[in-house]
Parts: sequence; C-alpha cells; structure tokens
Amino acid sequence: MNSAKQMFWAGIRAEIPLLIGVLPFGLIYGALATGAGLSAGEAQAMSTILFAGSAQFITAEMVAHATPAMVMVLIIAVVNLRHLLYSASIAPYVQNLPTRWKALLAYLLTDEAYATTILYYKQNGATPLGHWFFFGSGLALWSTWQVSTALGIFLGAAIPESWSLDFALPVTFIAMLTPMLKGKPVIAAALSAGITALVAYALPFKLGLILAAVVGIGVGSLLEERA
Repeated sequence: MNSAKQMFWAGIRAEIPLLIGVLPFGLIYGALATGAGLSAGEAQAMSTILFAGSAQFITAEMVAHATPAMVMVLIIAVVNLRHLLYSASIAPYVQNLPTRWKALLAYLLTDEAYATTILYYKQNGATPLGHWFFFGSGLALWSTWQVSTALGIFLGAAIPESWSLDFALPVTFIAMLTPMLKGKPVIAAALSAGITALVAYALPFKLGLILAAVVGIGVGSLLEERA
C-alpha cells in the first residue's frame, strides 16, 4: 500500500507544472459560462460531468446562441475525437486492469493527464502500480479544474480582459510536448502536425486538429518504418 501511495503522489507531482496553465483556463471558462447564460450550478456541473476544457468552451458558446441539442452533441463528439488517439496509445499499459479502474481512468483521461502518464509508461513500461500514477495525475488535474471553474464563476466579470489569461493554455501544451520530442520520426510528426494545424485552422468544428493528428501520425509512422 505504501508503494501505491508513493506512485499516487508521484503522479500528482508530475502534474503540478501543468496545473499552472490549467488554473487560468478554468477561470476563463467559469466566467464565460455564466456570461453565456448558464447558472452557477450548470457551469460547475459541466466541469464535473463533461470535464473537457475545449468542449466546455464550445458548449458555452453554443448555449449562448441557442444551438439545437443534437448539433451540440455532434460538435462536442468531433472536438473530443483526439481522446480516441489517447485511449489507443495508453490501452496496452492498462489492458489488464479491472473494469472499475479502466472506467475511472477513462474519465480522468485528459490532455494534461495523458501527457504525464504516457511519459511514465514510456520510461517504465506497464508496471503493477502504474495505474496509481495515472490516478494521481488525473485527480490532481480534475481537482484543479473544479476549483478554477468555481473561482471563475464567483469572480465572473471581475476578471479584466487585459489579463489575457488564455496565453496559458498553449504554453501548457508546449511544456507537455517538449519532453516527447526525441528522435527524427517524433520531431517530424510534431512539425508536420503543427504546420497542418496552422494551415487548416479555418476548418469548422476544430476539424483542423483532427486532420493535424492524422498527418502527424502518418508522417511519424512512415519515417519509423523506414528507419
């Protein structure tokens, strides 16, 4: 049990640097959600149930414009397609866990939690207690997201636009990506995906991100096969 606790806290410590970018992102969401017409309870419930930052921002905007429910569901599904890639990547390391653990970790699988956890698995393999690292990382992010959402709801319009807190999100993702850039296939995959994302930025429903992921995977796989 002591080892499980150590792994749990190791996951939390690995996640802490990324939480610096999550906190302002949650503040912005909380303020935006209430400004879009959601009640404080609805805005907080979305962070608890949906627990997906980009999808929550888009949902708040669609609520403000009275978008039909079915359209909202379809758009959120497209935006979150990247989680299929996360799941496929991390599945080999958790495939032998009980169903209750898989369900819990699937709920906690977000961008930042995936980044720290996949680095751990790449370095250590499928260790017997690795899921406790995953759990600690995901729970640290979940807790921060709930608190930052609540603060954003409470502060609301008191957050001045001049703060430009949205810069924190891309900085966070850069910090997540940099440790993974090892070897020509990985670097080429990141560059090609980044260029594609810029070129396809104007595509609706965030489809440019999905296209960038497909291009990056294709380039990386091709170079790895040749190597």
